[in-house]
Amino acid sequence: MKKALIIFVICLAAWISVNNPIVDKYVAALKESALPAAKQSDPLYQSIVKNASTYEIPPSDAKVDSVWKAIPGYNGLKIDIAASYKNMKKKQVFDEKKLVFVQTKPKVHLQDLPPSPIYKGHPDKPMVTFIINVAWGNEYLSGMLATLKRHNVSASFFLEGNWVKNNPELAKMIVSAGHEVGNHSYSHPDMKQLTAAKAREQMIKTNEIIEAATGEKCVWFAPPSGSYRDETIKIANQLNMKTVMWTVDTVDWRKPSPEVLINRVMSKIDKGSMVLMHPTESTAKSLDQLITLIQQKNLKIGTVTELMNEERIIK
Repeated sequence: MKKALIIFVICLAAWISVNNPIVDKYVAALKESALPAAKQSDPLYQSIVKNASTYEIPPSDAKVDSVWKAIPGYNGLKIDIAASYKNMKKKQVFDEKKLVFVQTKPKVHLQDLPPSPIYKGHPDKPMVTFIINVAWGNEYLSGMLATLKRHNVSASFFLEGNWVKNNPELAKMIVSAGHEVGNHSYSHPDMKQLTAAKAREQMIKTNEIIEAATGEKCVWFAPPSGSYRDETIKIANQLNMKTVMWTVDTVDWRKPSPEVLINRVMSKIDKGSMVLMHPTESTAKSLDQLITLIQQKNLKIGTVTELMNEERIIK
């Protein structure tokens, strides 16, 4: 009886040790620590190490360009050697399609730059954004929103504060449709001519109205008619907003035909472009085809925030 009890205790202890998560982790760690030595002598592993630099893309720091002003950074790429080796180990053949990439961050970010306007995203990022300034044109908004929804595209709507005050439901509709909203001043003044106090008042009042109507905090400011001075940019920055301009102008307020508008945009659009538009009949009629043509150029359409982030788009 005593002997049987001893055998049972030994078996129980062995079972516990095998099924203990702590023990499992320890055993796994021992196995993993033994792997590097085996890898070092594996020709496949060495091939991955040797070729890794060929596929590496260094990150790009944010900078203030002499022409385009503030340009956001863009992540680089490097090979995850261990994960790539695991992907190829079964067939023991180097296959670039099975390489695993990880993104590497730049050292200088957009928020590290001195206050400066933004005219475009990073020139290597295959994405563009629609900047839709809204101070009028209510009759075209629902149609534009329907087109954007049909294509599953998100845009950035810059709202005039006075417009939001008079049309809070439309502002809510824009946000509930998944779009980003930004500050377009309160009463559409020439910001370049305003005193610092008046400029600040325009921005703060609009931020408060937009947040009250939609629950969203503005992080982007688009000066009416693109008019600003250095002080305007600094004030927006003090209010935790960066100032955005545009790369491509639809000039839709001049009521061009859809063909003229589309040709104007498509002749200039490229990686990182920011396309300025308004809720007009010209844009409403052009939007469907414009989206299709942009996407056919392998350009993704996203919000200003998406365009400005450093995340690399990997196809």
